Amino acid sequence: MRSLSLLLCAALLLAGTPAFAQWMWLDKEGRKVFSDRAPPPEVPAKSILKQPGMPARSASDAAGASDGAAGARSDAPDAAKAAAPGKSGLDKAVEERKRQAEAAENDKKKAEEARIASQKADNCARARQNMATLQSGIRLAQVNENGERIILDDSARNAEVSRAQATIDSDCR
Repeated sequence: MRSLSLLLCAALLLAGTPAFAQWMWLDKEGRKVFSDRAPPPEVPAKSILKQPGMPARSASDAAGASDGAAGARSDAPDAAKAAAPGKSGLDKAVEERKRQAEAAENDKKKAEEARIASQKADNCARARQNMATLQSGIRLAQVNENGERIILDDSARNAEVSRAQATIDSDCR
C-alpha cells in the first residue's frame, strides 16, 4: 500500500512538469522573464531567449545578436519575422478576450450615456414645470433653514426663475 501511494505521488509530481515556463525573454531592464505565455508585443524578437519549439539561447547570445543586428545585415527584417512568435491558439484567445472586454466597456459607456440622458430629460421636465409654476403669478411659499414658512417676494421669485432657466438651458437640448 505504501509503495502504491509513493508511486501515485511520483506520478502527480511528473504530471506537473509541463507547467514549467516555456517562454523566456529579457525585459527592458535586462532581467530574465519566465512565463507560460508569449511576451508582450513591445518585446523585440532579439530579446526572446526561449520559446516553444526553439532551443534556449543565453543572454550573451541575445546581446551579441542585438549588437550584430545593428550592422549591415540586409535580411534583418526577414530574420525578425522568422524569429517572432506566430499567432497561437493562446494569442487568439487573448485577442478574443480583449475584444470582448472592449465590447463590454463600450456597452457600459452607452448605458452610462443613456442614464445621463434620462436624468437630463427628467431634470428638464422638472425645471419646465417649476418655470410654469413661477410664471403663473400665484403666491408661492418656501421653508427657510429654521423651518419657518415664508412667502416669495418678487426678488426671490426672479432668482428662482433665473435658476430654473439655467437648468432648462443646460438640460433641455
